Amino acid sequence: MHSLSRRKFIFQSATAGIGLGLIDHLSALAGPAEGKRLGIIGLDTSHAIAFTKALNAASPDAVYDGYKVVAAYPYGSKDIESSTKRIPGYIEEVKKMGVEIVGSIKELLGKTDVILLETNDGRLHLEQALEVFKAGKRMFIDKPVAASLSDTLKIYEASKKYNIPIFTASSLRYIKGIESIDKKKVLGADTYSPAVLEKTHPDFFWYGIHGVETLYTVMGTGCKSVTRVNTPNTDIVVGIWGDGRTGTFRGTRTGKHDYGGTVFTEDGNKVLGPYGGYEPLLVDIIKYFKTGEVPVTPEETIEIFAFMEAADESKRQGGKSVTLESVLAKAGKK
Repeated sequence: MHSLSRRKFIFQSATAGIGLGLIDHLSALAGPAEGKRLGIIGLDTSHAIAFTKALNAASPDAVYDGYKVVAAYPYGSKDIESSTKRIPGYIEEVKKMGVEIVGSIKELLGKTDVILLETNDGRLHLEQALEVFKAGKRMFIDKPVAASLSDTLKIYEASKKYNIPIFTASSLRYIKGIESIDKKKVLGADTYSPAVLEKTHPDFFWYGIHGVETLYTVMGTGCKSVTRVNTPNTDIVVGIWGDGRTGTFRGTRTGKHDYGGTVFTEDGNKVLGPYGGYEPLLVDIIKYFKTGEVPVTPEETIEIFAFMEAADESKRQGGKSVTLESVLAKAGKK
């Protein structure tokens, strides 16, 4: 009798375990909870793959709070070869991670709650973002927020009109060493990153933005004018802030790609780097999706793009000093 009871207990325990396992499996098949279905616009950048791998992992980090990529509209650049050639392979990669491929942004919006606008081609961002705004959904816009200062301003105007704050940032905002900087004590900074050129975008909007965003992360807003030195292999941009501080950005087009900088503070010089990966940015993206609060203000992002546009204007004028106010005024009229 004792032996029968023991076998019955073991059987009941085992079947209970199977039941719990089945529940977990069915829960996984059911997909993310309401409000946590994430859609991607644009499978022409490695960022889309990196984010999906993190969110749709078999055992994702709890910090992502159950958000999962459920669908993607793959386009995306149509004429930037380095981007378009990635799309077929990236489609297959995300499908293996359980992501449905859809034929339009409208269809995507009907299946998702929040959006990662990942299209590598900033020329398409205004048009694509407007569809998301009209659907009333929160959206992260990957760099560059747009391929012109004028479109950048229009995207933020639409954000106000539809009362939907947007988050945009380079992952270099989270470069290692940033966390130890007391920004109130920053006296100046020099940052660097690759500044590969793409003919469809203003010089720094395509890639140099990484180093420029690192500069702004430590310096904050308030730059009044910039001067640019340009050679085929290197750009150096010197910004003068309103409080007299200076910040410089060096963009490189030869040698090994690298990111970093030096921050000059009241307590001594601090070194930035190496690159910290995509995860710190993704953590902030999820926080934004949950709360609607943006970690980077519209004013800062707009100034970053004005800084880069003023640097282009300085190049056109042979290295003369150009004010950010002048390029903002010009862009606002377009």
